[in-house]
Amino acid sequence: MRLILLILSYVIAFQLHSDSRELLVYIGTYTKTEEQGIHWLKLDMGTGKLTASGKLSGQKNPSFLAIHPNKKFLYAVNEIGNYKGEKAGGVSAYSINQKTGALTFINQQSSMGGAPCHLVLDATGRNVLVANYTGGSVASLPVSRKGRLRQASSFIQHTGSSLLKPRQAAPHSHSINVSPGNKFAVVADLGLDRVLVYGFDSKGGKITPAGFAKVTPGSGPRHFAFHPSGKFAYVINEIILTITAFVWDETKGKLYELQTITTLPVERGKGMSTAEVQVHPNGRFLYGSNRGHNTIAVFRIDQKTGKLSAVQHQSTQGKTPRNFGIDPTGKYLIAANQTSGDLFTFLINRDSGELKPTGYSIKVPMPVCVKFLDLPEK
Repeated sequence: MRLILLILSYVIAFQLHSDSRELLVYIGTYTKTEEQGIHWLKLDMGTGKLTASGKLSGQKNPSFLAIHPNKKFLYAVNEIGNYKGEKAGGVSAYSINQKTGALTFINQQSSMGGAPCHLVLDATGRNVLVANYTGGSVASLPVSRKGRLRQASSFIQHTGSSLLKPRQAAPHSHSINVSPGNKFAVVADLGLDRVLVYGFDSKGGKITPAGFAKVTPGSGPRHFAFHPSGKFAYVINEIILTITAFVWDETKGKLYELQTITTLPVERGKGMSTAEVQVHPNGRFLYGSNRGHNTIAVFRIDQKTGKLSAVQHQSTQGKTPRNFGIDPTGKYLIAANQTSGDLFTFLINRDSGELKPTGYSIKVPMPVCVKFLDLPEK
């Protein structure tokens, strides 16, 4: 009996320790004043409560963020159209204080195209890949061992247009993701109605055209997510509020369309569009944000086929959910409402994927991106 009680006490202590853990949450924003910028918060893993921890100001529109695989550096696009006289935006590098999470500016480089809106690091951490929205282009920037950005080693300008004018009169690269095998880069181009695939060499930082998949004309593909298994992938279509599911072939770098499904429980209304798409870490559920409708659409993923079935549409409790993030443990989703300037936390049901409000929220002006980082053990 004593042994059983001892084991139970250890289990309870472990659970309490786990529940009392905190994660850092970095928030990229649009800036109207010099005082605004990148915020970092603390997420209480026991309750879902968010508390402000720090802020770094002085950079224009650090909208989308990416964290280095070694967790020592953070990178942000500067979503602008003029970089030192060029028709380009910027990419900024920061070091992360391993005790507090505070950021220190390292350097900045040109994104090579106007209004960079998305970036990612490859699995080796040797390169930052960036998508330029207004420029309709993509670039790869090498990263030094100390986190410093070098000038672009590769750049590709998209050309063409699609159905809806003037919205799709030119290319608009909206996201860039590296494949699970680190061999390809996948770019959703809203202006072309294409999901483009590039061969990727991490040692040289080179990207080379390798094909594309089309979506329905007028769809406007925006953000993209791979399934943890590496077998499937999903793109959320901004203009017509749908998600297209694909089979992904890592050996060939090919996407094969499976299904296109609406993100709405009602007919599309004026002022509605989609934004973010993410797969739960357990691979069983997919989430997409609806702006205007102001909801997170929840889908179950068929583990054999990769196809989606609707589960829930949960209000984000604010306006214009530009982005959201799922913490690495899969326990919480944080919805970032750009127009209402707030973030709300939701508990994720691990069996159904459904979202339940925790009752916790925090104000951050014009939040655009949510990224998580484990705090070091104290």
